[in-house]
Amino acid sequence: MAQFVSKESDMNIPENLKFTKDHEWIRPEGDEAVVGITDYAQSELGDIVFVDINTVGETLSQGDVFGAVDAVKTASDIFMPVGGEVLAVNDALEGAPELVNQSPYGEGWMVRIRMTSPDELDTLLSAAEYAELIK
Repeated sequence: MAQFVSKESDMNIPENLKFTKDHEWIRPEGDEAVVGITDYAQSELGDIVFVDINTVGETLSQGDVFGAVDAVKTASDIFMPVGGEVLAVNDALEGAPELVNQSPYGEGWMVRIRMTSPDELDTLLSAAEYAELIK
Protein backbone atom coordinates (compact mmCIF):
# COMPACT_ATOMS: atom_id res chain seq x y z
CA MET A 1 0.00 0.00 0.00
CA ALA A 2 1.43 3.38 -1.00
CA GLN A 3 2.00 5.73 1.88
CA PHE A 4 2.27 9.49 1.94
CA VAL A 5 4.11 10.52 5.07
CA SER A 6 3.88 14.16 5.98
CA LYS A 7 7.33 15.34 7.02
CA GLU A 8 5.86 18.03 9.27
CA SER A 9 3.68 15.68 11.27
CA ASP A 10 5.26 12.23 10.66
CA MET A 11 1.72 10.93 10.16
CA ASN A 12 0.95 7.89 8.07
CA ILE A 13 -1.47 8.91 5.27
CA PRO A 14 -2.24 6.10 2.76
CA GLU A 15 -2.60 7.44 -0.77
CA ASN A 16 -5.38 4.96 -1.69
CA LEU A 17 -7.80 6.56 0.79
CA LYS A 18 -9.95 9.70 0.81
CA PHE A 19 -10.20 11.87 3.92
CA THR A 20 -12.62 14.25 5.62
CA LYS A 21 -11.77 17.49 7.37
CA ASP A 22 -13.12 15.78 10.51
CA HIS A 23 -10.35 13.13 10.26
CA GLU A 24 -12.25 10.12 8.97
CA TRP A 25 -10.92 8.02 6.10
CA ILE A 26 -12.76 5.94 3.50
CA ARG A 27 -11.52 3.15 1.26
CA PRO A 28 -13.97 2.50 -1.61
CA GLU A 29 -14.38 -1.14 -2.68
CA GLY A 30 -16.88 -1.16 -5.52
CA ASP A 31 -20.23 0.14 -4.21
CA GLU A 32 -19.12 -0.58 -0.65
CA ALA A 33 -16.45 1.13 1.42
CA VAL A 34 -14.55 0.74 4.68
CA VAL A 35 -14.44 3.72 7.07
CA GLY A 36 -12.31 4.60 10.08
CA ILE A 37 -10.51 7.47 11.77
CA THR A 38 -7.10 8.69 10.70
CA ASP A 39 -3.74 8.16 12.33
CA TYR A 40 -3.78 11.87 13.18
CA ALA A 41 -7.19 11.57 14.87
CA GLN A 42 -6.19 8.58 17.00
CA SER A 43 -2.96 10.32 18.05
CA GLU A 44 -4.86 13.47 19.06
CA LEU A 45 -7.45 11.47 21.00
CA GLY A 46 -4.90 9.40 22.90
CA ASP A 47 -5.58 5.90 24.20
CA ILE A 48 -8.97 4.78 22.90
CA VAL A 49 -10.89 2.82 25.54
CA PHE A 50 -14.30 2.34 23.88
CA VAL A 51 -15.83 2.49 20.39
CA ASP A 52 -19.61 3.01 20.34
CA ILE A 53 -21.29 2.31 17.01
CA ASN A 54 -24.95 1.27 16.99
CA THR A 55 -25.99 2.40 13.50
CA VAL A 56 -25.83 -0.95 11.64
CA GLY A 57 -28.74 -1.13 9.21
CA GLU A 58 -29.22 2.63 9.14
CA THR A 59 -28.82 4.74 6.02
CA LEU A 60 -27.06 7.98 6.87
CA SER A 61 -26.14 11.10 4.92
CA GLN A 62 -22.68 12.54 4.39
CA GLY A 63 -21.64 14.27 7.62
CA ASP A 64 -24.07 12.37 9.87
CA VAL A 65 -22.72 10.91 13.11
CA PHE A 66 -22.39 7.11 12.86
CA GLY A 67 -20.74 6.50 16.23
CA ALA A 68 -18.33 7.77 18.85
CA VAL A 69 -14.94 6.95 20.28
CA ASP A 70 -14.08 7.37 23.94
CA ALA A 71 -10.46 7.99 24.83
CA VAL A 72 -8.70 8.62 28.10
CA LYS A 73 -8.51 12.34 27.24
CA THR A 74 -11.85 12.94 25.55
CA ALA A 75 -14.76 11.55 23.51
CA SER A 76 -15.43 12.33 19.88
CA ASP A 77 -18.23 11.71 17.39
CA ILE A 78 -17.33 10.01 14.13
CA PHE A 79 -18.98 11.16 10.91
CA MET A 80 -19.98 9.53 7.63
CA PRO A 81 -17.57 10.59 4.87
CA VAL A 82 -20.24 9.86 2.23
CA GLY A 83 -23.89 8.88 2.39
CA GLY A 84 -24.55 5.20 2.81
CA GLU A 85 -26.03 2.28 4.70
CA VAL A 86 -23.97 0.95 7.60
CA LEU A 87 -23.57 -2.75 6.79
CA ALA A 88 -21.21 -3.93 9.52
CA VAL A 89 -19.16 -2.82 12.50
CA ASN A 90 -15.67 -4.09 13.22
CA ASP A 91 -16.58 -6.47 16.06
CA ALA A 92 -12.92 -6.77 17.10
CA LEU A 93 -13.11 -3.23 18.48
CA GLU A 94 -15.58 -4.31 21.18
CA GLY A 95 -12.93 -6.31 23.00
CA ALA A 96 -9.88 -4.41 21.72
CA PRO A 97 -10.63 -0.71 21.09
CA GLU A 98 -6.87 -0.06 21.18
CA LEU A 99 -6.72 -1.51 17.63
CA VAL A 100 -7.76 1.96 16.48
CA ASN A 101 -4.57 3.35 18.03
CA GLN A 102 -2.37 0.49 16.85
CA SER A 103 -3.66 0.13 13.29
CA PRO A 104 -6.07 2.94 12.31
CA TYR A 105 -6.00 2.02 8.59
CA GLY A 106 -5.92 -1.75 9.09
CA GLU A 107 -7.34 -3.78 11.97
CA GLY A 108 -8.75 -0.61 13.56
CA TRP A 109 -11.31 0.06 10.80
CA MET A 110 -14.74 0.96 12.14
CA VAL A 111 -17.58 0.29 9.70
CA ARG A 112 -18.32 -1.14 6.27
CA ILE A 113 -20.92 0.81 4.32
CA ARG A 114 -22.83 0.55 1.05
CA MET A 115 -22.42 3.94 -0.54
CA THR A 116 -25.67 5.59 -1.64
CA SER A 117 -23.84 8.65 -2.98
CA PRO A 118 -20.44 7.52 -4.34
CA ASP A 119 -20.14 10.84 -6.21
CA GLU A 120 -19.58 12.45 -2.77
CA LEU A 121 -16.10 10.85 -2.81
CA ASP A 122 -15.15 13.73 -5.11
CA THR A 123 -15.79 16.20 -2.26
CA LEU A 124 -13.23 14.53 0.03
CA LEU A 125 -9.54 15.25 0.49
CA SER A 126 -6.69 13.37 -1.19
CA ALA A 127 -3.73 12.18 0.92
CA ALA A 128 -1.72 15.29 -0.07
CA GLU A 129 -4.63 17.62 0.72
CA TYR A 130 -5.15 15.91 4.08
CA ALA A 131 -1.43 16.25 4.87
CA GLU A 132 -1.77 20.00 4.23
CA LEU A 133 -4.76 20.17 6.56
CA ILE A 134 -2.98 18.57 9.52
CA LYS A 135 0.45 20.14 9.21
